[in-house]
Amino acid sequence: MSFSPFSKAVLTAANFSRNHLSRVMMSALLVIVAAGCSNNAADATSTNASVVNSAQAKTSTAPITTESDAAVVKALQANLNASGIEEKIISAVPTDMDDIYWVTAEGLPAFFTDKSGKHIIQGQIIAVGNAAPVDISAALVAGTAQEALTAVDKSEMIIYPAKGETKAVVYAFTDADCGYCRKLHSEMDDINARGIEVRYLAWPRSQESVPKMEAIWCSEDRNAAMNQAKIGADIQGPSCSNPVQEHMALGARLGVRGTPAIFTEAGEQVGGYLPAAELAQAVGAI
Repeated sequence: MSFSPFSKAVLTAANFSRNHLSRVMMSALLVIVAAGCSNNAADATSTNASVVNSAQAKTSTAPITTESDAAVVKALQANLNASGIEEKIISAVPTDMDDIYWVTAEGLPAFFTDKSGKHIIQGQIIAVGNAAPVDISAALVAGTAQEALTAVDKSEMIIYPAKGETKAVVYAFTDADCGYCRKLHSEMDDINARGIEVRYLAWPRSQESVPKMEAIWCSEDRNAAMNQAKIGADIQGPSCSNPVQEHMALGARLGVRGTPAIFTEAGEQVGGYLPAAELAQAVGAI
């Protein structure tokens, strides 16, 4: 059974709209295929069909405005409510594109809207007309992720520190039962030896994996429990207050659809599984 942080054990008429919107938005995300375990079979065959490949576009270096436009938030919230959608809008900040705003909301990946708040827009926005195309969305996506990941208390993560000088920090949404997650973990000593600190967040891809992930986070020695789980051991642990559900909700906000999902400290997603040497190159730890 496929599991999504948006799924509920019981769907009621009152929350159907918000779950439906969540599923539509997640299925419509542009996906760059990477080595990883997906919780959606369609991801395995997805391709990036954008007119301008992300590798061709430069990332916008324009300052990001952080002041939310209250009028746009109010208009968008009213339009969502009118359509029976309950998600709470957190902010809507202006972008380089006239009358287009970058929106963050509870329980949804960030998206764009127009000034009237009547349209939800997903994907890249690329400016053309200069010497090279400029992706104005990449910096916004990374900024949203950086802010959200920085807000997670270190005590809620399972951390594998760098050996010697810390050259880079990465956040990895992981699942104990994911083959690519296990492959990444098998190289942890090499990753840490290259000066990379790995901070794990929970992302169980199935209902069956949830108790195991909770048991890991409730273990007296979380790192030891994670090490055992990554080689296939059945982890048992006492019930406790744990951040697994919060991590899943965070991953949903950041558009995570499979594991491992690796983010840099600057909020840039570098993909799924990468061998230790390639990961070090991707995060500038060389």
